[in-house]
Amino acid sequence: MTYVITEPCIGTKDQSCVEVCPVDCIYDGGEKFIINPEECIDCGACEPECPVEAIYPEDEVPEDQEKYITEAEETDFDALR
Repeated sequence: MTYVITEPCIGTKDQSCVEVCPVDCIYDGGEKFIINPEECIDCGACEPECPVEAIYPEDEVPEDQEKYITEAEETDFDALR
């Protein structure tokens, strides 16, 4: 399981989650941040830091936000580096 950044991040992109991530798995995906599911160690440090409550454990993502799970799985993170 990994953490997922959802729609409330769009337009906000507060850096708090990026700053606390111990493995640097949060990338700037343009309109919002995206967590690389291959690099996330499931520590949960990012979730309480998000001021807009956009970060969820994968199995708790609201149903209407589940497209962001797929987005993270399909993102080319090498292109974002």
